[in-house]
Order: sequence, then structure tokens, then C-alpha cells
Amino acid sequence: MSNKYSPMKKIGFMNREMELEPPAKINGHHKDTISPTLGELLKRVEDAQNNGTPNNQEHRVINLDHLDQPRSVPPFVLSFNNLTYSVKTSRKLTLPSCFHRKDTLGVVTNGETHHHQRKFSNMKTLLNDISGEAREGEVLAVLGASGSGKSTLIDALANRIAKDSLKGNITLNGEVLESRLLKVISAYVMQDDLLFPMLTVEETLMFSAEFRLPRSLSKSKKKARVQALIDQLGLRNAAKTVIGDEGHRGVSGGERRRVSIGIDIIHDPIILFLDEPTSGLDSTSAFMVVKVLQRIAQSGSIVVMSIHQPSSRILGLLDRLIFLSRGQTVYSGSPANIPRYFSEFGNPIPENENRIEFALDFIRELEQSAPNGGGTKPLVEFNKSWQNKHYPRNLESDRLGLSLKDAISASISRGKLVSGATNDASSTASTVTTFANPFWNEVIVLSERSMKNSRRMPELFGMRLGAVLVTGFILATMFWQLDSSPRGIKERLGFFAFAMSTTFYTCADALPVFLQERYIFMRETAYNAYRRSSYVLSHSLVVIPSLAFLSFAFAATTFWAVGLAGGSSGFFFYFGIIFAAFWAGSSFVTFLSGILSHVMVGYTVVVAVLAYFLLFSGFFINRDRIPPYWIWFHYMSLVKYPFEGVLQNEFNDPTKCFVRGVQMFDNTPLSIASNQMKVNLLKTVSNSLGLAITPTTCVTTGTDILRDQGVTDLSKWGCLWITIGWGFFFRILFYFCLLWGSKNKRS
Repeated sequence: MSNKYSPMKKIGFMNREMELEPPAKINGHHKDTISPTLGELLKRVEDAQNNGTPNNQEHRVINLDHLDQPRSVPPFVLSFNNLTYSVKTSRKLTLPSCFHRKDTLGVVTNGETHHHQRKFSNMKTLLNDISGEAREGEVLAVLGASGSGKSTLIDALANRIAKDSLKGNITLNGEVLESRLLKVISAYVMQDDLLFPMLTVEETLMFSAEFRLPRSLSKSKKKARVQALIDQLGLRNAAKTVIGDEGHRGVSGGERRRVSIGIDIIHDPIILFLDEPTSGLDSTSAFMVVKVLQRIAQSGSIVVMSIHQPSSRILGLLDRLIFLSRGQTVYSGSPANIPRYFSEFGNPIPENENRIEFALDFIRELEQSAPNGGGTKPLVEFNKSWQNKHYPRNLESDRLGLSLKDAISASISRGKLVSGATNDASSTASTVTTFANPFWNEVIVLSERSMKNSRRMPELFGMRLGAVLVTGFILATMFWQLDSSPRGIKERLGFFAFAMSTTFYTCADALPVFLQERYIFMRETAYNAYRRSSYVLSHSLVVIPSLAFLSFAFAATTFWAVGLAGGSSGFFFYFGIIFAAFWAGSSFVTFLSGILSHVMVGYTVVVAVLAYFLLFSGFFINRDRIPPYWIWFHYMSLVKYPFEGVLQNEFNDPTKCFVRGVQMFDNTPLSIASNQMKVNLLKTVSNSLGLAITPTTCVTTGTDILRDQGVTDLSKWGCLWITIGWGFFFRILFYFCLLWGSKNKRS
């Protein structure tokens, strides 16, 4: 442990911390008797800022570049000891025992037996006894070649590995970090820039502020925080520029990376984890990103990042380094000690050669010299002896500083961890809230963000509306003004079957919506930006206006053109059942998007399942003709209920006649007979039956048609409510998919 953090200097730091607030009474007690709650600390800072000068903005950026040394005793020390993580590799196929080569006694040779057993019990160690620490005010960088375990170590420290799989311990100020607490006081920046393309930089950060900053902060203070962060990230010139994507020009790669960092540090987290923040950037952009990280650390945070191969300029910004090789530590210390370290190992770094490049190349040579990491074993052992000699570990040293609870309180009093203040300081875990905002506020912000992003891509809704209008126009012209003859009845049945199934197929374009947002959602919910239930509800509410508009457009295009029955009341039910079908279809496709992670696979499944729904809907084969072992699928068919609903809306009038007299011979071989012959046939039938059947006698009513189609078990309103219920059912299933399938942790 570095000797610059001496116990004597701790006293001076604590005295300075105590000067933040003069002794005061809280509920009749002195401050040194009962510590104030975090909410009170935050309130005092807010009051002090309100009473200050107008330019004294909350969360102002403090330039600490002029400081030569960090504080003597940092309030926060993140320690990790003996971290070990192993995973099972995929099992390989093995031939049956009869194919193994045998010796003269018919016994499998020892070498083959050993090879056979190894395939079933192969484990790969990704982290092997990793120890170290990261301190407030410093940037800890994890280096190594691809596959060395850099990202795995970052995931382990960020609690992105299941507890049962990770061995060792991780502490903050000597106290074991609870998962719930870590989510609130830390942030994790993924390697990929997961942002909404049509939002500007300022809007992206503002929405992040709405999620992560408490509702108790006014809108103006959130805007001030965003503006300060824009200046801190060096994004002032790009503040009004959209993020952009492949089809829309936006900010540069370095600016995108800084925005990705900004949305996770909007609430001033105490610990910041970053996975390859300079990946894919040019040297200048990478330097600016790391410079921003250095400022974040100096403002009172712990910054832990993985980086592949930093330049000499970036190296000057890093405080601590950990070199990994196949999951083992081969160097841990400051960048300045690298030459001395390799010199004592017997491989001094030549003059005028980049220290990092030399170290990485030398480690790679050792890795290639022997398989399974044996080549770097001498360097791993030398690192252990080097650490014991120069930086002896003292597990009690972390407890010399502030306790975790007091350190968090002090950080909040300085304006950090804005979303962490509550009125309960009974324990460390309870000093921070799980979510910064109430449920309903999250729903409003999520809905606003989604609608704003959608409004800037009107072509998506325009294409969907165009598809609905074109389909409606084709159906209207194909089935123009159908009559009430037997042939017209058959054509009406075909129209309803095609219209209802097309409604569901049109909903397939909802599939990529969540697939595109999946990783944004996982990133934001992993550290409690909002609840999963809030996302599901807002996702459902946002689609309702567009579905209603599409439903009305389709209904208005086809109802009067086809000549459907029911008048205005019939039209409104027709519109309602189409809207319910859109709602159920959209919910079903959304549910599938929560299960399937590939767009093409999703489309294949959607098309296949909807085809099955149509098959079992009752159009091709009546319910009483469906085999008993398939009848369950008939009742699960989403197409069944809107199809039966529109049939009842069309044919439920018992007084309306659809087949009269001679029309009963239509759709039969006798349809080609002359009208006079049909009249004579009617007289013969009348004499045989003893009934008077004239050419104008009503033979088939709407009730008869419904009975022939097997549509008798539900009313049209029952079909409507069941269709709507299917939509809610699939939305609930979608929620559980997000709840169980987006843990974002390694097993």
C-alpha cells in the first residue's frame, strides 16, 4: 500500500470534513451525538446553494488539474482479494467406446481413457486469484491482451457475475458491498455506445437526469446539472446535435463515447466502471475520453476501466495499473514503477521504448512460450513477491478511513450521489433509495422519450400506415359492395378472414422495436434507472395512439366500400374489434421480442405462429370438425375471436334474410339451370315437404349462417373483450420475460 496515505494525514482530512458543517442540533441532539440523515445532508447543501450567489450552481465542475497529489486519506477504498472465476467449457462429441482403439486384452488404453474423461469435466479459469484496490481520486486501468480477463474483472467488481460463481471478496472501506447498494452508488459504461439515435446530446443527458436524479430536484436544477456535465465532458459544441446512426449523420465516435459516459454519471456515482472506453477511437478522441475520466475521479469518484493498449499520453493520466495474462496478475502498481519492475525481473525496458508496448509484447511472448499459461508463471510469482516487498497488504488499513456510511454521507454533503438521499440512516444499505423516482414519474419520462424519438422518424409510422391503407384499398376494390346472395355470403366470409389475419401480420413490424432497445433497456435497468414495470407500461401506452389511428384508417377504408351491415353502430364495433386485434397482435409480437434476440428468427416465428392461428380460427374448418386433440389450439388462436366478432356484427340480425327461394340452388350444380326450372323445382320441393316455398321465401337468415359457421358460443362483445384481454396477457408475459431474462449477469 502506498505510503502517501499515512494515518497521520487522516486526521487532517477528517478535520476538513468536519468543517463542512458547524455543530448543530438535530431533533434536540448535537451533531456529534447523532449523525444527520443523508436527506438532511442533501437538504443542507441545497439550502446553502440557494443562499449563495446566483452563479453558484449545483454540481458545478471543479477543475482539480492544478493539484499535485490527491487527498491524504481517500474516503473510499475499493478492495478486492483473491477473486477467482471459472466457467465450464462446451462439451465435445465423443465416439462410443466400441470405436476406441483397444490393446490386445481388449481394454481401452490409459491415454484414451484420460482424454475421454477430460472432455466431460473441462473448466476454464477466467480469473485466478486477483487482488488489488482502487481509491477515490484515482483511475485504475486493467490492461492485457484480448482474452486476458480484463472485461471479466470489470464485471466481477461491478457485481455482474453471479455470487455463487465468483470466489473471493470485494469490499468498500472494509465493508462487503451489498448488490442493492452497489447499484445505486456505482455506474457501468459498456463497451458499445447504446443510445437513441434521434435524440440530441442535450436531450439524451436530460432524460438520463430525469431517471437518475430525484423528483425533489426542480427542473431548473436538473438542467443546470446537465449543462455542467456537458461542459465537463467537452460536448458544448455538439449539445444540439443528434446522436445519429448508420442512416442519420450525428456526433463523432469520441463524442458518442463521452455521451455514453455522461448518461451513467449524471447522478455523480461514487464508483464508475468502464469496459474498453477507448475502443474504436482515434488517439486524440481516446485521450479526451480518459482526460474526462481523470476529472471525474478527481471530483471524488473511483474510476475502474479496462483498456487494450494506452498511448503514452493516456498513460500519464492513469494512477494504477493491473496487467492480466490469462486471468492472472502479472503486474500491479503505478505506471512509474513499470521500468523498475521489469528491470528487477531481469528484462529491463530499452531506452526510448514505450513502457506499455514493451510490457504487453513481453507478456505475449511468455504466453506463447508455453501452453495453458505456464509461460507467464515466473512473472506471476515475481509479481507476488514484488507486492509483498514493496506494498505489503494490510487488510485492516481500509478501516483507518471513514466508515462506509459516513463516507457516503460526506459524499452526498458535497453534492455527489444525488439520487441516494433518503430520510433513513439506520443502516448503510438503507441510506440509499433503490429508485430515484416514483413509478408514475418513470412512466411519463419513458413515454416522452419514446414519443420524441418516434416523431423524428416519421417514415417508420408512415410506412406502416401506407401498408394498412394499401391493404384496405385492395380489399375494398376486390370486395366492392358485396350483395346478400349465397355467393356474397361466401365472399364476406373470405373478406373477414383475410382482413383479420392481415391485421395481425401488420403487427409484425413491432418486432424490431424492442430488439433495437434491448441493450439500452438492460444497461439502464441494471443500475436502477427505472423499473421494468414502468418500461412495460410506457411501452404499452405509447403504441395505443398509433394503433387507434391505423385501426380507424383500415376500418374507414373497407367498411362502407365492402358494404358491411350495421350502420354507424356496426362501424364503431368494426373499428373496435380491429383496434383490439391490433392491440393483441402488437402485444403478442412484443412478447416474442422479449424471448427472441434475433430479428430474422423472430420474423420466422411470428409468420409461422400467425399462420397456425389462422388455420385454427374456424374459417377453414368449423369448430365441431376440428379433431379433439387440436381443439385447444382453436381456443388459443388470436384470430378466432376478432373473426367471430366481425361475423356476429355482420350476421347477428335474425330479421335479415340472406337466401331467398331460388337462391338456395346457388353454389350447387343446379345453379346453371334456368330460372323457370328452379321455380318448378321449388314447387316440387314444396309438395314433398308440405311447405309453401316461393321464390321470395326466406330460406337462410344471419342466425343460420352463424350456426353453420359454428359461431354460437360467444357474443360479439365477448369476442371483443377476450381479444383485448389477450393483449394484456401478452404484455404481462413480456414483463416477466424482462424480469427473468435481463439480469445482465454472468453465470
